[in-house]
Amino acid sequence: MIQTETDKIGIIAGGGQFPLLFAKAAHSQGLKVYAAAHQGETDEALVDHVEGLQWVKLGQLGKIISFFKQEGVKKTVFIGSITKTNIFRDVRPDLKGLELWNKINIKQDDAILRAVADRLEKDGIEVVASTGYVPELLFPKGILTKNKPTKDQMVDIIYGWEIARSLGNLDIGQCVVVRNQTVLAVEAIEGTDATILRGGTLGKEKAVVVKLRKPKQDLRFDLPAIGMKTIDSMKEVKASVLAVEAEYALFFDRDAVIQAADNAGIVIVGVEKSVTGNLSY
Repeated sequence: MIQTETDKIGIIAGGGQFPLLFAKAAHSQGLKVYAAAHQGETDEALVDHVEGLQWVKLGQLGKIISFFKQEGVKKTVFIGSITKTNIFRDVRPDLKGLELWNKINIKQDDAILRAVADRLEKDGIEVVASTGYVPELLFPKGILTKNKPTKDQMVDIIYGWEIARSLGNLDIGQCVVVRNQTVLAVEAIEGTDATILRGGTLGKEKAVVVKLRKPKQDLRFDLPAIGMKTIDSMKEVKASVLAVEAEYALFFDRDAVIQAADNAGIVIVGVEKSVTGNLSY
């Protein structure tokens, strides 16, 4: 069979297991996968699960574009994590990357990613949402653990939700830690796990962690993600509840995470907000 452009999907890969999971899912759907992988971030095992791979440094946009054009890739996804503090110490932009960086007025997550996506599309490379290929990874609605949130914990979830929404409006972060309707920590560049450890230490074993998308979240990239590291961080500070926006977050190692939460007495709940503004699970 002659391979066509529609048989191909590109991956702009960061760290974690998502690039590997995505590549396997794409192959199961008959797609050929080509990855631009970030040095120091992406799992080297990805090379065994793609048809082609180009290692790049953070900021080498021109190298990514050239690689995809060479391989005939017309569609790509952003997946995996990038250590955000590396923008201060490990960015190695090429000419196209530097040109784009100098045009971005606000150096925050969504603004940067949208600018990169727009630049790719000018070169004929469409950026699409990864979740359309792996819907099974979306966080479900409902109580997922044996324990349920108490009335007081639900009050904190509602409070944390509003704080997280306000935080997201500023394009700062996606996670907050609260207790007794008091903000203990908000996520910034340090990431979710560090936020949980900081806020949970102050919460004295009763912290409630709330994680949700930003109000203007571009669903093509940077969706909230939950995995074993999240629960490990909560266990370390004995946090009590993890509330996540259902259908708008990625959930890795679901069965193992739920089992670990049950063993630690942690509540995990997928929450959604109705058109009337009420939260439900």
